[in-house]
Amino acid sequence: MNIHEYQAKQLLAEYGVTVLKGKVAYTATEAESAARELGGPVWVVKAQIHAGGRGKGGGVKLAKSVDEVKQLAKDMLGMTLVTHQTGPSGRVVKRVYIEDGCEIARELYLSAVVDRATSRVVIMASTEGGVEIEEVAAHSPEKILKVAIDPATGFQAFHGRQIAFGLGLKGKEVAKAVAFMRGIYDCMVQKDASQVEINPLVVTEGGDLVALDAKMNFDSNALYRQAKVVELRDLDEEDPQEIEASKHELNYIKLDGNIACMVNGA
Repeated sequence: MNIHEYQAKQLLAEYGVTVLKGKVAYTATEAESAARELGGPVWVVKAQIHAGGRGKGGGVKLAKSVDEVKQLAKDMLGMTLVTHQTGPSGRVVKRVYIEDGCEIARELYLSAVVDRATSRVVIMASTEGGVEIEEVAAHSPEKILKVAIDPATGFQAFHGRQIAFGLGLKGKEVAKAVAFMRGIYDCMVQKDASQVEINPLVVTEGGDLVALDAKMNFDSNALYRQAKVVELRDLDEEDPQEIEASKHELNYIKLDGNIACMVNGA
């Protein structure tokens, strides 16, 4: 199960992960009110869909006035946003996220995923923030740092320091990075997430680490014990056939191409 960026940030913030102030809006008028409440002077208007590559598709825009926030929200809401992850049909934008801007010094990549080969959570990081990790792996695999966390001990400070030093962080940034990663790991384990991705993770001019974007996926088999997570489900972002299959507790994933049926026996 996937959730929206703003929902992921709300969950991560509960675990001490630093995020910027923001508000979700379903209309241009709500976007205007959100901008006034946040205060500015710079805002970012983000289309909320369950797909990456929103910036390249025109779903992330910078605004320097309240009127501009309202106009951008008006333009985005109802538009069909096409990215490399949505396919040619795209996704209709039904909500936007109005967020404070920030002064960016560096952009990094950080994620935590379940490595099913080792049955461990692996923290991955790279200095190539803002770039899709698949592209980094294809062209600069040496720039990807990986640390596997033993579930018997959980996340330890030395895990975080190893990643922080590899990213070139210094001084107080290292301690902030360790706390940041601990929050991600704790959130992932306690909420039964299968992936947490922060891309980009930014280092601000003031030396703070901020999750500028956030993506979370959850283990569908564990949702029975995650009632609050289930409340975040947006059926408008899911395929109708997959929704129908889930009602009957069937594992079904719609695929492109010519595959009619793919079955795994016990």
